[in-house]
Amino acid sequence: MRRAAATDRNQAEIVAALRAIGATVQPLHAVGQGCPDLLCGFRGRNILIEVKDGEKPPSARKLTPDQIEWHGGWKGQVIVVEDADAAIAVLTGMQLRGVVS
Repeated sequence: MRRAAATDRNQAEIVAALRAIGATVQPLHAVGQGCPDLLCGFRGRNILIEVKDGEKPPSARKLTPDQIEWHGGWKGQVIVVEDADAAIAVLTGMQLRGVVS
């Protein structure tokens, strides 16, 4: 039996910030198997966001093996963010590739 999917400490804050700028946000963390935490729609674009807690040590912010596999096989864009400002930057086009912190 699978346990309930955990969310990072900052996920609710990031979701609230994205919704405050007009984005639609669908949490996906419960899907598991490496699937990113959030599906966001903004200005006609969709983007997948993996949330990591920027207050944790770098070793605790690494992608899990399932996440590495999922992200590596995905043919679209997946961004890793560590805070609300970075997530907003991603959606507003200030950062479009890689990890944003």
